Amino acid sequence: MQKISNTIQKIKTLREGKKSRSILLGMAVTLFGLNAANAQLTATGQFRPRTEFRDGYSTLQSKDMKTAAFTSQRTRLNIGFTGYRFKFFTAIQDVRVWGQDASTINRVTTAENNGIQLHEAWGEIILNDTVSSIQNLSLKIGRQEIAYDDQKVIGGLDWLQQARYHDAVVLKYFNKGWTADFGAAFNQNKELLSGTIYNGVPAATAGYTAGTNNLGTNYKSLEYVYLAKKFYFGDISFLFLSDNFNKYSNVTSGTPPVVTKVNEQGIWTRNTTGFYYNVNATRKLKFEGSVYHQFGHDKNGRSLDANLASITSTLQIGRKLFVGPGIDYLSGNDGTKAVTATSDNNQFDPLYGTPHKFWGYMDYFYASSGFGSQGLLNYFLKAKYNLKDNLTLFADLHCFEAGNTLSNGTGGSQNSYLGTELDLKMSYNMTKMINIEAGYSYMQATNSMASAQVKNVANANLSPQWAYVMVNIKPNFLNKK
Repeated sequence: MQKISNTIQKIKTLREGKKSRSILLGMAVTLFGLNAANAQLTATGQFRPRTEFRDGYSTLQSKDMKTAAFTSQRTRLNIGFTGYRFKFFTAIQDVRVWGQDASTINRVTTAENNGIQLHEAWGEIILNDTVSSIQNLSLKIGRQEIAYDDQKVIGGLDWLQQARYHDAVVLKYFNKGWTADFGAAFNQNKELLSGTIYNGVPAATAGYTAGTNNLGTNYKSLEYVYLAKKFYFGDISFLFLSDNFNKYSNVTSGTPPVVTKVNEQGIWTRNTTGFYYNVNATRKLKFEGSVYHQFGHDKNGRSLDANLASITSTLQIGRKLFVGPGIDYLSGNDGTKAVTATSDNNQFDPLYGTPHKFWGYMDYFYASSGFGSQGLLNYFLKAKYNLKDNLTLFADLHCFEAGNTLSNGTGGSQNSYLGTELDLKMSYNMTKMINIEAGYSYMQATNSMASAQVKNVANANLSPQWAYVMVNIKPNFLNKK
């Protein structure tokens, strides 16, 4: 009887165990389903080869120089995940020119020639009800693109194949048309045992300038406040940004004398503040522009007092045509006055913006090639025509002039007009994921553009040209539609 009783008890235990396991399995499936409902995985990419023909791109060429031709390519893989009260995103990219990779020949390459790069890697924590009762509050931490408004002073610089990123922390708030962002960054070259001196100038072998437009020196730290409000008539925003550059001194030694730049403790702070507006005057007429002021000290420690003012109008004519004139003014220095360590710097720097979008597709200003410190006056007329739903034509005409007096090199001044540029572009959306773009630009430059005070090119070809064809494929790996 005892054996029979023990057998019955074991059977009951097994049944209860199976029941418990079934309950646990059911709970796990339920929790997994709830988590899957609240989580979202995204996997996208980009394949963007661009073939360029350069005959005076970025700067004037001597008449005996030949046309350059090459194909550069950006290949990007983006992975994102949204879970309960957090977001995660990473973008890995390879940027190189076809035929550039020396490792395929002798497996010898330098870090400066490597194309693989971590373009973005950030996590965003949703802070709703965590630190207060405020809703739509989050903290975005890590390597990220930072872009606001028309991207004139802060943008992702997407035209450049490697684009732009910041290693930063941004506290973000959005509610009822209001946006408030507070950002900060602090850069170091490596892990240190002592001190925080930062060398913002890249290695000479790299062949690149640093993050700032045409400055060649990256900031040591950065802080900013961005406030924006959407109204029924358009958008208005305010920006205050401080970027700080490591102090340095020039030390002369040896025979013959050699000047060496030595970084030291302390920073020079450059402040930029101003407003952006995007206003719909009527149903078919829009005005967009900005006003900014820079003060403090530049990257070389000189006192800074500079300004930017911009306005663009867009008039819709019919259903397909959009046209409008505009003007940009960026202050500069008087070229006829001597520059000393104590003289003010009146040259406005458009920070971390997108020069290619505003000051001509040939990138003569505020891009990789310098053009002096006299500032810029840009009169332009832009037109866009939607030939078909998936085919758009663009035409921009720019008239470039120095923003301040241009020296002739002998104590006097010279003609401040620099040149006229025509930009033509076609954009064709073959599918939702495939775009083909082509463009052609021509400039009629003046002798002032070629002078030593601007591009400094002897025997210059004053009729430079540039053309490109670009394919942009953006696959969505989890959604094949």
